[in-house]
Amino acid sequence: MARGLDRIWVRFGLWIAATVLVTMGVLGASIMAFAEYQYRRFHSNLPVSVQQELDKLAKEDQEDGPRAVEIYGQYWTGDLLFGEKWSLVIGLLVCLPFGLIAGFWVSRIVTLPLASMAEAAQKIATGNFSVRAESGTDTGEMADMVRDFNRMTDALERLEKERKATAAAVSHELRTPLTVLRARLHAVCDGVITADAAEFSTLLEQVEHLSRLVDDLHTLSMADAGRLSLRTDDIDLVGVVEDAMAGFANRLEQHGMRLELHLPDEPVFVHADRDRMRQVLSNLVENALRHASSGGWLRIDVEDIADARSPEGAVGQLTVSDAGSGLPEDVQKRLFERFMRSDTARSRATGGSGLGLSIVHTLVTQQGGTVRAERSARGGTRFTVRVPSVRAEDDALDIER
Repeated sequence: MARGLDRIWVRFGLWIAATVLVTMGVLGASIMAFAEYQYRRFHSNLPVSVQQELDKLAKEDQEDGPRAVEIYGQYWTGDLLFGEKWSLVIGLLVCLPFGLIAGFWVSRIVTLPLASMAEAAQKIATGNFSVRAESGTDTGEMADMVRDFNRMTDALERLEKERKATAAAVSHELRTPLTVLRARLHAVCDGVITADAAEFSTLLEQVEHLSRLVDDLHTLSMADAGRLSLRTDDIDLVGVVEDAMAGFANRLEQHGMRLELHLPDEPVFVHADRDRMRQVLSNLVENALRHASSGGWLRIDVEDIADARSPEGAVGQLTVSDAGSGLPEDVQKRLFERFMRSDTARSRATGGSGLGLSIVHTLVTQQGGTVRAERSARGGTRFTVRVPSVRAEDDALDIER
């Protein structure tokens, strides 16, 4: 019953019915009041003896008897002011403003949340995302609609803030290498800097930085548009790690980082895109090289977690741990946001663009997996990536059969 009253059409119908009933009551009361006024005026104009006789008839319930009818016929003035038609007209005149006021009041109560949403929508259309609709004391469907409208406004406000922050960050990231390129090329043209192999190597580094930034932005934009290409297959996660880390041997040595690989003897098959998983691992290792090389230690684990009773089911797990300084609390809360970097990272030449971890999160979730960050055993950061294993899909097929 209570759930049925939450329906807006039910409550609106009850309000209208109540308004009609109250209006009818007011009409009846006004007619009765005017009839009483008519009777009292008629009674006061009667001779005293006739008044006493009429009162006696009223006490004996003979108000409609022959004698009472005779008295009314003899003494009734016949003026229209005291007729039944005028009683009805006066009753209607009393009810009309009451009905109008009650109708407007009910309409205002029912449509107040709609009016609030309409006013908020007009301001939102002009770019003001700080306004919110008010549901007042309303409950049920209308209040739910207002809450959903405000949630939509919250999402729009977040998207607008992210858009502005992204535009500002992109312009900053593009401006830095372009400024370096322009300045050094001008110097080469003016003969200030010799155009030798070392200079060309420096210029090439800036171009490669720009290329990586554009590629990262392209990956994220394609994911946002739902057009990110994924060639998923049954791949060996152990083989992906071995191939990817072979290319990082020299860089790890240059940064003085000791690599520990803990890989199982048996393959760990997952259903994922080989190139994208390699990109995920590369971004995590790059992040460690940039921000945790002072720890001098990097550990990579691959496990096959086959417990189908766990919330994630059977998964292949990739863990990347370092011994760096760890994550500041403000960074950890928004670690996978785009262009999210600590202040110290922004001021360093190795700070990166702040897109690497965002791409990791996007690629993993696009493949049905999860990624989380926590404190490692040596005080640094541990990233745990989980993607569905081939065994999980086999279990799902068995359940369907």
